[in-house]
Parts: sequence; structure tokens; C-alpha cells
Amino acid sequence: MMSVKEETEKIIKNWLEQAESDLESAEYNLKGKRFDVTAYLSQQSSEKALKALYIKIHNKLWKTHDLIKLAELIKAPENIIKICNELNPIYAEDRYPDFSDTIPAKKFTEKEVRDFLNKSKEVVKWTKENLNSSKSSKNSKKKTKSKK
Repeated sequence: MMSVKEETEKIIKNWLEQAESDLESAEYNLKGKRFDVTAYLSQQSSEKALKALYIKIHNKLWKTHDLIKLAELIKAPENIIKICNELNPIYAEDRYPDFSDTIPAKKFTEKEVRDFLNKSKEVVKWTKENLNSSKSSKNSKKKTKSKK
């Protein structure tokens, strides 16, 4: 039987692995010119990575799709919060055909989604670095501050 700490570590690992899988799927769909799917998976990848670090710091999952609040609560640096601000609207824009006059399947350009994907990669990379460098909640918060 696993300890609570071991179970938590497994959950964190699963969230991060799914974030990385979503990135791979986003790249695959970019090649297939499924730009709406690429956009959605880019947003989802960032969300899942941030949730992994949130769980590490707070020892619980917060069910939200708000990347900005997640980033703020894990004390992400300003550049990561800025990326989250750009990726945040994708969740609604890409899921609901009545969000705008254009359906999600026709909304995004290749240039836009390539940018989303690259930004999501930055979020995942930053998250992985902070997951690997943090030993405790206190230490993790210290390590995630923005460099000046």
C-alpha cells in the first residue's frame, strides 16, 4: 500500500505525463492542419502542467480552467503569467461553437496555433524545472519567483 506522499507523487507524475502527451498530440494535429485541436491541446497541456505543480505545492487538486489564477497561486514568474493570459481564452473559444461568429474548426491560423504550442512548451518546461527543483512546498514557492 502506498503512503499518502507516494500517492501524491504519482498523481503529480500523471498530470505532468498527460501534459507532455497533450503537447505531442498538439504537434501531431498541427502537422495534420487540425488547428483547433492544436490550440485546445496546447491550452490543456499548460493547464495540466500547472496543476501538477499546484498539487505539489498545495497537496490538493484545484479544478479550474483558469491558467492565470493557477499560475498566480503557484507564484509563477511574470513571463509565465503573461503566456497563461494568452492561452487562457482558448478553453472557451475552442470548445464552444457559439463563443464567436466563427466555429472553432475555422477560427485559428497555423501561425497562431504554432505560437500557442511554443508558449505551452515554455509553460511545461518551466513547470518541470520547478517540480524537479522543489523538495517541499516552502522550497517550491521560493524557487518559482521571477528572476530580475
